Amino acid sequence: MEIWDAYDSDFEIIEGVTLIRGEEASIPKGMYHLVCGVLVRHTDGSYLIMQRDPRKPYPNMWEATAGGSALKGETPLEAAYRELKEETGIEAKELKEIYRLVKDSTHSCYVEYLCVTDCEKISVVLQEGETVAYRWISEDELLNMSPEELLNQREQEYLRSQSIIS
Repeated sequence: MEIWDAYDSDFEIIEGVTLIRGEEASIPKGMYHLVCGVLVRHTDGSYLIMQRDPRKPYPNMWEATAGGSALKGETPLEAAYRELKEETGIEAKELKEIYRLVKDSTHSCYVEYLCVTDCEKISVVLQEGETVAYRWISEDELLNMSPEELLNQREQEYLRSQSIIS
C-alpha cells in the first residue's frame, strides 16, 4: 500500500491527513496528492521517452517524463530523484524545477523537473511493470508527437514556451 501526504493547492502539506493510492476518487475537493516528473535531456540535446507497460492504463503510449506520486514524508525533490532512479536507472547530479501545476480533475499537484545528463544512452534501465521500451529523440520529434502517441502534452507545452522565451 502506498501512503501519500495530502496537499492544498499552494503545495502545502495538510497536517493530519493521509491519502492512500487507489483511493484518488475519494480525495475531498481542495485536497491533492503530489506527483513529480522528470524530463530527461541528454547533453547532446535529445530527450528520453519511455513506453508504458501494456498492463498499465494507457497501454503502450509514450511518456516524456519519469515520475510518479511522492510517498508520505518525501519532498517533491526527493520524490523526483527516487522516481528517476527507479524508472530509468539514471542518478542525476542536479534537477531543476521547471514548473508546477494543479489539476483538480485528478486531485494532483504536479512538480516537474529537468534533468540534463551525459549518461551512456544505452545505460537506461526500465522498471518492471512500468515501462517496456525507451528511445532518445530530438526536440522536434518530441514536439511533433501526437496525443495518440504521447500520453501527456505538458512537456511539449513547456518546450514550446522555452522556445518563445529564448
